[in-house]
Amino acid sequence: MDEKRFVKIWSQSGFGSGMEVWQDRATGVQYLYRRDGYSGGLTVLVDRDGKPVIGGPENWE
Repeated sequence: MDEKRFVKIWSQSGFGSGMEVWQDRATGVQYLYRRDGYSGGLTVLVDRDGKPVIGGPENWE
């Protein structure tokens, strides 16, 4: 498979920590990944109505 399913569309990092937004190319759903040292977490981004944030190819790097 040549194309990756997930693409990073945003990132911000500091000393030993950072945040990234990843988008599923198949569904368009966006996820927030937060890391700090040796730990991290992933969660779906939601809008004000609690529905998943959906993006299109225009967001891909």
